[in-house]
Amino acid sequence: MPATEASNSLTTLVQAKQKVRAEALARRAALAPVERIEASLALTAHVDGLKLRSGTTVSGFWPIRDEIDPRPLMHELAGRGHPLCLPVVAKPHLLFRKLDRETKLVSAGFGTTVPDEASPLMRPDVMLVPLAAFDARGGRLGYGKGHYDTAIAALEKDARVLRIGLAFSVQEVDHVPTEPHDQLLHGILTETGLRWFHTRED
Repeated sequence: MPATEASNSLTTLVQAKQKVRAEALARRAALAPVERIEASLALTAHVDGLKLRSGTTVSGFWPIRDEIDPRPLMHELAGRGHPLCLPVVAKPHLLFRKLDRETKLVSAGFGTTVPDEASPLMRPDVMLVPLAAFDARGGRLGYGKGHYDTAIAALEKDARVLRIGLAFSVQEVDHVPTEPHDQLLHGILTETGLRWFHTRED
């Protein structure tokens, strides 16, 4: 493919992603506060469906802006004996630090909260992943920084990581434009339930 044609193709893909992202985030932003709370709490009803092995380490995330709140689900998982960790932005990819009752949380900018540097590093077996949009084949559209894609690629050099997106159902789209480096989800959990897209590796 000629360089100019490749450049135009990439520009078109980026624009398509921006359009899908903006539309999905607009629907998410339009949800009433009570709807967000009820949807976030509803996630906990599907813990059994995750069928996580005993003791598997789960990375969650601290919600920003109007994201679905994973903390009730994370609390339920911790109560079932799953060690928790949170992502921390670093180079060359995300790091994951332990989260428990003793963890000191600090602001990391952009509304994010992370464990401080005294919290031990961990490797997640399962990732609860935030997103802007998702589709019926497991395509995930993030916020354009590529943090999770690069982290997943690095982690999977050692072993597979089960990837479960968390979102409101209004964030589903017909098609998420993807590039070769974009990591697909194994499943999606919304207030309406849990769906698996691909055969999960246990």
